Amino acid sequence: MKLYKIGELSNIAGVSSRTVDYYTKIGLIHPIKRLEKSNYRLYNDETLQRLKRIEMLKKDKYSLDEIKHTLDQLDKITEDTLIKEKLTSLQDHLKLVEKDVKELSPVIENLKPNQAKNIYKHLTPQTAACMEALLFLLNKGPLM
Repeated sequence: MKLYKIGELSNIAGVSSRTVDYYTKIGLIHPIKRLEKSNYRLYNDETLQRLKRIEMLKKDKYSLDEIKHTLDQLDKITEDTLIKEKLTSLQDHLKLVEKDVKELSPVIENLKPNQAKNIYKHLTPQTAACMEALLFLLNKGPLM
């Protein structure tokens, strides 16, 4: 893990050393550790990315208070929370797809074999696989 002193961090991020120092004082960024002898503050790559994000938000006309609030909210989100949110989103999407499949099932069942094959040819492989899986899950059997 690369650690940066204030001058190195500021050069890479394209901001002044005073800006890094100020952001540290107001709590926008935090040093990873301090060297005991010299009292230098050291920052890591995550801090560099955060500093770049702050500068982008400033260019979008966000105030430092708004940026701090936004970043604090992001820091509160844990990896578990992100995973749970993604799974919930996928489950909601799956419910919508299942609803669509149920609505299309009568139409699909009334297709003649040649019509089904013709429709099946125009589907992308991923769509066809998804339809097959959903039909299987709904105990309808394969499409063809």
